[in-house]
Amino acid sequence: AIADVWQSTAHPNMSAASSVANARLFVAKTSTARRTSSRRSSVRVMASVAPSIIVGGGRVGQALADMGVPGDVIMKRGDAFPAEPSTGPIYVCTRNDALQGVIDQTPPERRADLVFLQNGMLQPWLDARGLGDNTQALIYFAVAKFGEKPTDGITDVNPEGLTAANGKHAAALQARLAAGGMRCHVLDDGAFKASMFEKLIWICAFMAVGAAHPGATVGDVESTHRAEVVELIEELLKGSAAEKGVKFEPGSVERLCAYARAVAHFPTAVKEFEWRNGFFYGISQEAITAGDRPDPFPKHTALLKQVGAI
Repeated sequence: AIADVWQSTAHPNMSAASSVANARLFVAKTSTARRTSSRRSSVRVMASVAPSIIVGGGRVGQALADMGVPGDVIMKRGDAFPAEPSTGPIYVCTRNDALQGVIDQTPPERRADLVFLQNGMLQPWLDARGLGDNTQALIYFAVAKFGEKPTDGITDVNPEGLTAANGKHAAALQARLAAGGMRCHVLDDGAFKASMFEKLIWICAFMAVGAAHPGATVGDVESTHRAEVVELIEELLKGSAAEKGVKFEPGSVERLCAYARAVAHFPTAVKEFEWRNGFFYGISQEAITAGDRPDPFPKHTALLKQVGAI
């Protein structure tokens, strides 16, 4: 299950070729798809908490159920897909490597209701399966132990919270989290795309720099190695804007450093490569292979080599 803002279990690295393919899929998607709106605001939505299916009975799945209503169903590994509730959100609270199995088990007519709460860049993977318009959420709350109340991801820069959602069931997730005292912003397409990239940049930058300094926590990176991580963040922001047309709001670096201070005790490691750093590495490889432009993320690529991730 999702353990914190990132998942704590490492998975096998995807090949560079697969990362390049993901990068290409994202280019194709962003040229035509929904995450291109120029309106960049949090949308206030009034919604009620409706009975829902929750896939995954770990810390986050149980937390969502605790915020829910009678009629909620937790679907665990090996369970048959429930007949009821027959409508409404299907919250997917599993590890990334379980996603294909979840999709396969979900009846085709219900797949548009899947709500993805995982970390990393899911968009190319979802696009390839015809699920690119599904609801996604950027989860910034943490559940320390099974059954405990989540801790909201608020910072000294964003006391209003950072958790956000976009898509068909974004308002339903917002209502459920509000019932548990958690903040969630329903974002328009452009704002969500920028926030999605910022979250990815945060985990890729802090984990990579931390891995280069064995034993460093997220807080150590933010305080002791701040210049190094800021330089990497700025490179990833600039390259994402140039390569993917992401329009970031001012203050990205401070937002990301503030979040690092809020979760200073978290350990660092380069994990789930295909979903995280592999996305940026795929873009780098595509640029180098094409030969028409330099690596947009040279510091990132060099750091991945330094820590043995590639």
